[in-house]
Amino acid sequence: MKRRKFVQSTSLASLAFLLSCKQKAEEKVNKNTQTENLSSPEIGIQLYTVRDMMNENPIATLEAISKVGYNSVEAAGYETGKFYGIEPKEFKKVLDDNGLKMVSGHCGTGFTAPDRKGTMYNDFQKMVDDSAEVGMEYLVLAYLVEEERTKLDDYKRLVDKINECGAACKKSNIQFAYHNHDFEFIALENKIPYDLLLSISPEHLKMELDLYWVQFAGQSAKEIFEKNPGRFPLWHVKDMDKTEERFFTEVGNGIIDFKSIFEMQKISGMKHFYVEQDQCKNHKPIESVSISYNYVSKNLV
Repeated sequence: MKRRKFVQSTSLASLAFLLSCKQKAEEKVNKNTQTENLSSPEIGIQLYTVRDMMNENPIATLEAISKVGYNSVEAAGYETGKFYGIEPKEFKKVLDDNGLKMVSGHCGTGFTAPDRKGTMYNDFQKMVDDSAEVGMEYLVLAYLVEEERTKLDDYKRLVDKINECGAACKKSNIQFAYHNHDFEFIALENKIPYDLLLSISPEHLKMELDLYWVQFAGQSAKEIFEKNPGRFPLWHVKDMDKTEERFFTEVGNGIIDFKSIFEMQKISGMKHFYVEQDQCKNHKPIESVSISYNYVSKNLV
């Protein structure tokens, strides 16, 4: 089960469903509503969950996300100087108009697309500048394809590149971070790659801990926090179903003990968290978004 191999087809009918179910008295979000939204407890969503909707109509999707109640988003779409096809300045305005903030976003190494600009290995500074313009405080390496993590030397080269990128981010008051899956906890040459990443100075690398993938790898989020206090300003809040497959499910519908994990906020250094569901099996993504929000808002914040 690999995140980048998941393909979920979503039509604009999903947007219509959400807008009809969550429509408030006002037809549009006015400025007062926006202010109230941002003053509420922060509940974020990783936009990868609604990636097809964002590709179809990012503006309508962000409006819909706001109407559910989310007031923070994390980007999963940046390419050639644009967020979901929109220039940074304009994208920031769309966020502001919907009472949303975006303090973090994902990036890639560019391993599979060396000519693509706006990756760690190609025109990284442009991505840093655009991230700063849209108001981001964290830039997060989201994923390593299998070919770039076959041996320990691959990770050692990555460490050098992370130090370089982390230093570049610091100049723009952005913190570089790393988002895990399960493979970082699988030993290579008797070494755990995640430990190698943690050896990087926190000045150049903080961590975004994905709570689902940690459990999938047989690790304990609480133990990781205790061993590395203050290192995890970002979390992905993602649940695991009760089947042998251990598939993704809506937050609160699975087996992960989020309540005890959220008691570790202070020691972990958590500042922002994002609901995420890589693939939605039993509901349309837009419905899963609402189910997860309802649980988080009532039980975790």
